[in-house]
Amino acid sequence: MTTVSDDAGAGSEPAALDAAACLFHGFSDVSRLTILQHLTLGEHRVVDLTDHLGLAQSTVSKHLACLLDCGLVAVRAQGRASMYSLAQPDVTFELLAAAERLLALTGDAVALCPTYGAATR
Repeated sequence: MTTVSDDAGAGSEPAALDAAACLFHGFSDVSRLTILQHLTLGEHRVVDLTDHLGLAQSTVSKHLACLLDCGLVAVRAQGRASMYSLAQPDVTFELLAAAERLLALTGDAVALCPTYGAATR
């Protein structure tokens, strides 16, 4: 089994764990996660995402900027529009699928967690 510290070496384990925590923090917001999941379907403009997801344009733009800064999303110009896509689509899809499998195995435990569960939001 590969862990965060396997590739980083013993001396940089805290840095690798910190980076992993930052990565998972990027996935921790419902709007960011919704955007990432929708981008697994392919490229979208901000207006497409607002229409499909029912989120405000400002919310989508703010979260896309965060995801872009984190390297999770890529952007390319197409005329006057900006097209957003997953920067690493295969790996992101694998991570989201693994999260779904883990959630299926834990049942309601994560949602009911008194520290991080749904009731704490």
